[in-house]
Amino acid sequence: MTVIDETEAAPGTGGKRPNAFVRLYRGETSFDFVGRRRTWYLISGIIIVLGIVSMGTRGFNFGIDFKGGQSWEVSAANANITAASVQSAMQSAGVSDPIVEFLGTGGNRKLQVEADLNKLSTAQKQSTEQAVDKALGRLSDTPATEVTFSDVGPTWGSQITDKAILAVLVFFIVVVLYISLRFEWKMAIAALIAVIHDLLVTAGIYSLTGFQVTPDTVVAVLTILGYSLYDTVVVFDRVGENTKGFGASGRMTYEDVVNLSMNQTLARSMNTSLVAILPVFGILVIGAQILGATTLQYFGLALVIGLTSGAYSSIFIASPILAVMKEREPRYVNIRQKLANRADRTGLLTPRAAALSTVTAATTPRAATGRRGAPVKRQGEVLRPGSAARAAAVATDPIPDEDELVTNGAARPAAGGAKRPPAASARRPPPRPRKGKGKGKGGKRR
Repeated sequence: MTVIDETEAAPGTGGKRPNAFVRLYRGETSFDFVGRRRTWYLISGIIIVLGIVSMGTRGFNFGIDFKGGQSWEVSAANANITAASVQSAMQSAGVSDPIVEFLGTGGNRKLQVEADLNKLSTAQKQSTEQAVDKALGRLSDTPATEVTFSDVGPTWGSQITDKAILAVLVFFIVVVLYISLRFEWKMAIAALIAVIHDLLVTAGIYSLTGFQVTPDTVVAVLTILGYSLYDTVVVFDRVGENTKGFGASGRMTYEDVVNLSMNQTLARSMNTSLVAILPVFGILVIGAQILGATTLQYFGLALVIGLTSGAYSSIFIASPILAVMKEREPRYVNIRQKLANRADRTGLLTPRAAALSTVTAATTPRAATGRRGAPVKRQGEVLRPGSAARAAAVATDPIPDEDELVTNGAARPAAGGAKRPPAASARRPPPRPRKGKGKGKGGKRR
C-alpha cells in the first residue's frame, strides 16, 4: 500500500502549508497519539496527584445539603455590601464563622450566607436565626421577610452521598458488560480507566479550587460519565472497523491502527465536545453570573469541567491504553517483528490516504486466481496497443478480458504488434462434412 504525502502546500497557496485545523478538517493529519502517550499520562498524572493531595489535606467545600446547617440568601444589588460588612453583621448576630458568597452580578447580585447552628440548643438556634434575618434585612435595605432561609440536617446529605456512590458503581458494572459484549474486554478496561480518570480530575479540581459541592454537582458528575463514555465508544468503534480492514492486511501494527482511527474521529470528537460545552458554558456565564440563577452555577460548572475532561480522556487516555494492551498479544507482537525490517510497512496514514487506499483496493479487478490486488489495470486507465502499461498488463494477466476480444474471435494486437492467441471460447470449431458428400472411387473427390 502506498502512503500518499498530503502535507505539501497546495498549488496557488504561495508555498504555505495549511495550518493544523485546516488539515484536520481535510483529513490530512497523522498525529501520533499513541507514541506520545507518556506526555498525556504525565499531564493527567500531575492533575490527579495534586487533586488527591488536596482531597487528603483540604477536603471538599461541601454545601449544607451534605454537612447540614442553615443558609440565608438575600438580594445584594447594593454595591456597598462587601464581605467584610457581612462578616461584621453576622458576628453581631451571634454567628462566629459564617461562609459568605456573592452570586451573580449587577442588579441580579445575591448574597448567600451559610452557618452551622445545629450544635446550639433549640432556643439559642431560633433566636440566632431571627437575629441573622434582621441583620441581613438591614444590610440589604430589605424587610427580613424577603430573606430566603433553609435549614438542612446532615442525615439528608449522607443519603445523597450513599445513593451517588451506588449509582456510580452500577454505572461501572453496566459499562464493563456492554463494551465487553459489544467489542472486547480490553476495550472495556480502557474505557473504565478513562471514566475513573474523569472522576478523579473533576474531584481534584473541585478540591483545589474550593468550589462548593452540592446535589447539583453530583447530578452533573453522573451526567458527564455518559458523555465521556459516548466519545470513547465512538473511537473504539472506528478502531474495530480498521482492525478488520487495515489491521488484517498485516502491514500495520495495532498502534498504527489506533492512530489512524484517532485521526479519523478527531474532528468529530472536537465538534461534538464543543457543541456540548458551549451551551453549558453559556448557562454558566449568562444564566448564573449575569442573570443570577445561582442553582445553575454549580450544575454548569461541574458539566464544563467534566465534559472537557471526558473529551480529553477519550482521545489521550483510553485509546493509548488500549493500544498498549493489544500490542502485547502474540499476533500483534509477530506483526511488529515482521514489519521491523520490511519496506512495505504502511505506518501512519492520514484519513484521506486511508480512504483513497480503501477505494483503490475495492475497485481493483480480481486476478485469475480470484484474489484482489493483482496489477491488472488501474481504474480509468486506457491500455493502448504497444504501450508499456499494456505490456505489463499482458505479462501479469495472460487471460484476455472480454473487452479485449473482437467479434470474429481474433485477439487485439498486444505490445510490440504481436498477436495474442484467441481465447478457447472464441476459437471456431473445424467445419463438419456435409451429409451425402464424400470421396468417390479411387480416392478422388467428386
